[in-house]
Amino acid sequence: MTVERAILAFAGFMVLLSLVLTYTVHANFVWLTVFVGANLLQSAFTGFCPAAMVMKKVMGLKTEAEKARAA
Repeated sequence: MTVERAILAFAGFMVLLSLVLTYTVHANFVWLTVFVGANLLQSAFTGFCPAAMVMKKVMGLKTEAEKARAA
């Protein structure tokens, strides 16, 4: 798995989790969905994503470009 795909999976999981929490626990969990969406939007324009940095450094995932160079 690459960093880009892991980010998509993580964001999708967080959105679904926040929707379940909103429905079952408290309506304010909808703000988690807002935060995830805002983070995805700012990342698209700035290229800065803290989750991607963690996935690269801690989990050792490679980017699509790194994987293509290695092949």
